[in-house]
Amino acid sequence: MGKRQQRDNFTAGRVAAFTCPPDKQQAIYWDGKQPGFGLRVTATGASAYIFESRLKGKTVRVTIGNPKAWTLDDARQRAAALMVLIDQGINPAEQRREQDEAKARAKAERQAAEAEERRQRQEQEQRRAVTVADAWAAYLADRRPHWGDRHYLEHLVKARAAGLDFKRRSKKPAKTKPGPLAALMPLPLASLDAPTIEQWAAAEGNTRPTSARLSWRMLAAFLNWCGEHPQYSAIVPAHNPAKTRRAREALGKPAVKSDVLTREQLKAWFKAVQALRNKTAAAALQVMLLTGARPGEVLEIRWEDVNTKWRGLTIRDKVEGERVIPLTPYVWHLLNPLPRGKGWVFASSIKAEKSGGRMATPNKYHGEACAAAGIEGLTLHGLRRSFASLTEWLEIPAGVVAQIQGHKPSATAEKHYKRRPLDLLRVHHERIEAWMLEQAGIAFTAPAEDESHLRVVASSVPMH
Repeated sequence: MGKRQQRDNFTAGRVAAFTCPPDKQQAIYWDGKQPGFGLRVTATGASAYIFESRLKGKTVRVTIGNPKAWTLDDARQRAAALMVLIDQGINPAEQRREQDEAKARAKAERQAAEAEERRQRQEQEQRRAVTVADAWAAYLADRRPHWGDRHYLEHLVKARAAGLDFKRRSKKPAKTKPGPLAALMPLPLASLDAPTIEQWAAAEGNTRPTSARLSWRMLAAFLNWCGEHPQYSAIVPAHNPAKTRRAREALGKPAVKSDVLTREQLKAWFKAVQALRNKTAAAALQVMLLTGARPGEVLEIRWEDVNTKWRGLTIRDKVEGERVIPLTPYVWHLLNPLPRGKGWVFASSIKAEKSGGRMATPNKYHGEACAAAGIEGLTLHGLRRSFASLTEWLEIPAGVVAQIQGHKPSATAEKHYKRRPLDLLRVHHERIEAWMLEQAGIAFTAPAEDESHLRVVASSVPMH
């Protein structure tokens, strides 16, 4: 602290005339009117009003400001206010420091709030930029490990754009038609609200209701996923906009399928199928009927799924993941002569890159067989319905049929308690097969190791 100078009542002129002695770095002049009020002048000519006092035995000095910015009266009043603080036991320097820190905090908070506001605006802009196609691609990539190839391919096809090149068996150039969901893909995900989906459902429901209903279920599952995914949950509405009554009504109800083989048609159907020029397709169609499996499940069977030791057939199930059903004698009779070169039981005779060598769905061959047999409107999935319907002739327990076909158990006892082992399923399944062959007029003799077993089964088949 510089040596105190003589006190003198400050005036504007005196303040302007104060200088620092040449042998000092600074000099302080004290006002005789206001205690603790002074002027500090440095050797460089800089000056400032100051206040100085003592608090708790320590010197407290506070800079008030430049005389060019402060009038003398204002500076004295500020010094008087600082003296009041000292009298109250408050350190003005600490108070100013706290005020400065509070201002700094307030500034930092204001800057943080502004940065957060900018971030939110950027996020909103990014959300508006996310299209349905962007989120759909992320959805498929996330769910791909949990889906089968067929289910994944269905999602690609339903969202496929128009005009893409694709190969056909005829090798003629062709362009894809738009999938039912293609119209929604370019839209911002944020705009995918209930009215938009209802308008889409009304348009698609008028032209291709069956495909549109499947697409709508895919869309609803996709939006559920978006609602649970951190990146998209803030974009889509909390309530799934696809699940509205208007959208459901616009798509209509699926007609009940009734295409099944009757007992009287079995002979004609088997005869026509066995006469097909493509023996692999003929075998696949017969296995579809005799196992009640879904057409895609039958075509997915590989030779590693055929267990001749325990007479089991592993089916890749879209419900349970996989199930094992009996490898019945006639089904094995159909499979055994097929070539084993490509891994697939039902391998294609032509180069099929998309299926990896697996035979394509044999709709064409089935249509030829049904035309030859005089059977109209029977689809491949109708063969699965036929299996379930024809078992009614034998009064097979419904739970047995459901387990063979891969249906979900419908009753508590079936769901939690009755899981029949393979040998028990075989008793019923071979009985079903023997009865169908009998109705078709097929005389079949099993291989030697199974002859006695087949005779027991055949003896239990009721005659109708």
